[in-house]
Amino acid sequence: MFASKEGQPVPQVTFPVRQGDSWSELTTDQLFKDKTVIVFSLPGAFTPTCSSSHLPRYNELFPVFKEHGVDAILCVSVNDTFVMNAWKQDQEADNITFIPDGNGEFTEGMGLLVDKKDLGFGKRSWRYSMLVKNGIIEKMFIEPDEPGDPFKVSDADTMLSYIAPDFKTQESITVFSKPGCPFCAKAKQALIDHDLQYEEVILGKDATTVSLRAISGRTTVPQIFIGGRHIGGSEELDTYLNQ
Repeated sequence: MFASKEGQPVPQVTFPVRQGDSWSELTTDQLFKDKTVIVFSLPGAFTPTCSSSHLPRYNELFPVFKEHGVDAILCVSVNDTFVMNAWKQDQEADNITFIPDGNGEFTEGMGLLVDKKDLGFGKRSWRYSMLVKNGIIEKMFIEPDEPGDPFKVSDADTMLSYIAPDFKTQESITVFSKPGCPFCAKAKQALIDHDLQYEEVILGKDATTVSLRAISGRTTVPQIFIGGRHIGGSEELDTYLNQ
């Protein structure tokens, strides 16, 4: 089993990072001093669970975490800065600070550096999350020490349940749209007016009309899904929101 470091300071590390065309350095103090910070660490950029679930949900919930006193969310991985920069751009995860622990120093200091040479990864981080206040670890969620890549407790919703146990997360909302569609604009504005966050899937960029028909049975836009349920177009959304 991996040992929790609750009550201890985070490792003192300086991270070389590439910003634009120049190198700079990020220190542990810059990241954690006088701040409340969530850290989630994972085996590698661009890997399936990390890209499809772990990272996107933290990025999505950042505004909620911020409302509850969190200043920043850091994603740590034993990857170099070029890989982490490319992953951030690919994921459009503007709410997350990506930390390239290329030498594994931070992860080793956390006692969570593991050998994944069977996958050709070399030394990588075990998956975990933690809440850090002014450089001191308050709470850790470490995935169980079992084969594979377990993803059971280091997720964003588990962290949110710890920080704000009474908070009820909004159901996921997806809007299928097309550029220049006035009814799509109307539906999106209605969601904004109700303070509801949504994900937009743009036909022609993210999906096709074939995909939309397979999912909703329709080819017109917008098509809105809330909590996995098909609501319909903009007029049906208005009815739903006014119930």
